Amino acid sequence: FRKMKQIKTLVIVAVMLIGSQAIQAQAKTAHVEVNEIISKMPAMLDAQKQLEKLSGTYDAEYKTMVDEYQNKLKKYEEEAATQTEASNETRAKEMQDMQKRIVDYRDNAQKELQAKEADIMKPLYEKVKASIAKVGKAKGYQYVLNSEGLLLADGPNLTADVKKDLGF
Repeated sequence: FRKMKQIKTLVIVAVMLIGSQAIQAQAKTAHVEVNEIISKMPAMLDAQKQLEKLSGTYDAEYKTMVDEYQNKLKKYEEEAATQTEASNETRAKEMQDMQKRIVDYRDNAQKELQAKEADIMKPLYEKVKASIAKVGKAKGYQYVLNSEGLLLADGPNLTADVKKDLGF
């Protein structure tokens, strides 16, 4: 019976030692709100203005093309009865080609706008990532998580520190 008590005591001591080592071995973790940081960056506001301007240019050109198409279509429909069959077929082909150019323009404009957005955003995200790493390391954290994907973000929040590091 006495040996059982000694074994039980040894097991309890071993569990306590292992438990305390596990607590010490836990990594220090903090979180940040990346979208909050990005949305408040002065460079982001400039980027949005650039993208809005480019989008406005594309929209204006697209509207001009559509208006031209609609006016020509109306004119051709009004004149169709007075034209020869060959002339109407040529006009129909012209309208199909014009419609294709409009669709191609719209698709190309979307692709160019997305590419421009990616070009503008990449350096912003890299700057934020570098700042998060700098602040996290300076405060002794091994991991800094984006709080927007977390179910619980009750630990240290470095968002304000990262904003300060970025100068806003």
